[in-house]
Amino acid sequence: MSPAAPARTGMSTDPFIDHVLELLALAAAGAPLKARRMFGGWGISWDGLSIAIVADGRFYLKTDAQTQAQFREAGCAPFTYEAKGKRMEMSYWTPPDEAMDAAHLMTPWARRAIEAALRAANAKNAVKPTVRKAAARKAPAKKSPAQKGRGV
Repeated sequence: MSPAAPARTGMSTDPFIDHVLELLALAAAGAPLKARRMFGGWGISWDGLSIAIVADGRFYLKTDAQTQAQFREAGCAPFTYEAKGKRMEMSYWTPPDEAMDAAHLMTPWARRAIEAALRAANAKNAVKPTVRKAAARKAPAKKSPAQKGRGV
C-alpha cells in the first residue's frame, strides 16, 4: 500500500518539476509540498519551509553543517553562482544521481533536506525572542541634571 500523496499546491506545467515533487512525496509524509517559480528557477517548500530548488534544469536539496559532508561523500555537487566576479556557494546540493530514479531512493536525501530546513527555522526562531528581550531590558535614557531641574 502506498502512502497518500501530499497536498501539492503551485502545480507546475513542467514535467521535471512534477517528477521532483513525486520523488519528494514519501519524505513529505503528508505535509504539503509547494513548487513556485523564483529567480528564473523553482523553489520547493515542505510545510512552508524551503527544502529544494531547481536552477538551470538541476535539482538541489537544502543542506547544512550537519548534512553537507554526507552529500559531498556521495559525490553530490553544491549550487554555485557568480556574484561580483566571485564564485558563491549556497547550502543546496544535488542528490546522488540514482536518487533521481525513484522516491524510495530519494527519501533519505529529502529527509536530510527537511531536517536541515527545520534546524534553520528553529535557529532563526530562537534568535528572535533573544533580540526582543535584549531590547526590552535596555534601560530608558536618564535625564540630564538640567532636565531634572526643569521638571522635564
